Amino acid sequence: MAMRFELRHLRAFVLLAEELHFRRAAERLCMTQPALSRTIRSLEEDIGVELLLRTTRSVELTEAGRVFLAECREVLRLLERGVMRTHSAALGDAGNVAVAYTDFAINGPLPRILETFRRDHPGIRVELSYIPTVFQKEEILAGHIDVGLLIGPFQSKGVNSISVMRDPLVALLPDGHPLTRREAITLKDLADEPFVLGSKDSWAAYRHVVFEACREAGFSPNVVQEASTSDGIFGLVSANIGVSLYPSCVRSIQRQGLTIRSLEGVEHPVETLAVWRSDSVSPSVQRFVDTLSDTIGHPR
Repeated sequence: MAMRFELRHLRAFVLLAEELHFRRAAERLCMTQPALSRTIRSLEEDIGVELLLRTTRSVELTEAGRVFLAECREVLRLLERGVMRTHSAALGDAGNVAVAYTDFAINGPLPRILETFRRDHPGIRVELSYIPTVFQKEEILAGHIDVGLLIGPFQSKGVNSISVMRDPLVALLPDGHPLTRREAITLKDLADEPFVLGSKDSWAAYRHVVFEACREAGFSPNVVQEASTSDGIFGLVSANIGVSLYPSCVRSIQRQGLTIRSLEGVEHPVETLAVWRSDSVSPSVQRFVDTLSDTIGHPR
């Protein structure tokens, strides 16, 4: 059934239902009595039911009118809430922010950033997605995510970024490995070891840092096994399949069968960037970027 009535019809009906008096309702609506009567009659004709019982002395709601009154009040309440939320969104106090992250970010600064943001901006919903760096770059450029926390570098027209952390590489060794007896080792100590690394398709940015560091140490890592996740890397190393390199944020993860050792003389930290498009920053996204900058102590 097509409905031709407008919001003004609903407001007029609600006021008349509250007053049950055409003159008083018309005065509140700043309209004449005949105009109010025509408005209500038009509403009843459009709905197809009688909402009011009229006599020369009184006005009463029909049963259908009482049901319609409750529904009208709910519609007006939802509309008022919608207007308030729209104003909040325009001010950056409500809305959605789509954030993508990597393993390194979630084991590093991201939990602290999210805790601060949710405390300060409870009206903004953060939609989190795990996306490897190579795919995050595509999603950011396509406008599918608002903020990406990914492995740098990433330079592209219309994209802003700030450094979130620079994490030094550490060695992952299986428990009982001879090198675990040392507090720190060098990359050259791992030259003849079998390596476990993240897979080529999802871990390209991480592998680039690892291979560059090994190249400067005078060798190319002998990769005997790949994994698609951090847990896969940890599990394979723990199973004595090989050794690996990983950012030092791994120290915050509890993993049995795994020993972490610092690397001396390695100048290749893994840098995590926060990246967002400069041409499509909503107030909510700007709030998130500001919180991120403040949390990590980055000047705006």
